[in-house]
Amino acid sequence: MTATPEAAPATILLVDDAIDTLRMLTAALEADGMTVLVATDGASALAVTEHARPDLILMDAVMPGLDGFETTRRLKRNPARATIPVIFLTGLEDGAHAADALAAGGVDYVRKPVHLDELRARIRVHLANARSVASARDALDIAGRHLVALGPEGRLLWLTREAGRLLAAIDPSWDSGQPGLPPAVADAAARLLAGDDRATVRLAHDGGSLELSRLSAPSSGRELLVRLVAASEAGAVATLQARHSLTQREAQVLLWISYGKPNRVISEILGISPRTVNKHLEQIFEKLGVETRAAAAAIAVRTLGG
Repeated sequence: MTATPEAAPATILLVDDAIDTLRMLTAALEADGMTVLVATDGASALAVTEHARPDLILMDAVMPGLDGFETTRRLKRNPARATIPVIFLTGLEDGAHAADALAAGGVDYVRKPVHLDELRARIRVHLANARSVASARDALDIAGRHLVALGPEGRLLWLTREAGRLLAAIDPSWDSGQPGLPPAVADAAARLLAGDDRATVRLAHDGGSLELSRLSAPSSGRELLVRLVAASEAGAVATLQARHSLTQREAQVLLWISYGKPNRVISEILGISPRTVNKHLEQIFEKLGVETRAAAAAIAVRTLGG
């Protein structure tokens, strides 16, 4: 029987302005084999996360200056750090503060004085959850998927590595640590977030086009998953023209047929009527020697793929 590999030791960022608490928790966590990073205020905690990525953060709720709530809100605005689970440590009895902790982006809270066995149990649960999510996203990265997750008002929650590379290529001034998408892409994403009947929005940019496709329905309080598809339209159209003796417009129609677009959408993209799209299709079918859209699309996909 093959042994299951053990998870790497966790790195915990401990944020608290009470020195006695820092000493006690650091000793306990290190005794459990964890690596502990320490910050005594919110600003220092944010600085630490710029240079290291802890697996979990234990965050004191009430600190002078930048308190734990605002520190966590700022941390969550950075897509590269937004998925780090934050457990609040609070001595406050008011239930409203527990709600504030969760609203700020915390996954849990533990009341002071801290009971170490309870804290260890909560850390284990949230580390396991975070690692499961990370494994799923790593799989998306390995598969080369171009996916972004958006929150309310288009805030970027997370993105795959390939999506980050694609967006940076479109707008070199943008980087994945920013809280939003590149401005041009953000405008297109806003149309998807509006919740109308558009499931796909196309954006033209220098050197090609970008298609944003909604993979989940907009819903209050839930993330919106969006797939990005890049296309160098000019090159694809030229290839289809040359290989199949098509006119430029016929090649454009065939390209969008290969993307699975109906006549209505193609007519909007190309600025022609659906009836004209249908006439071009008739010519395409004749030149390709096929009778269906699916067969024409399959030929286009093979042509562009080979």
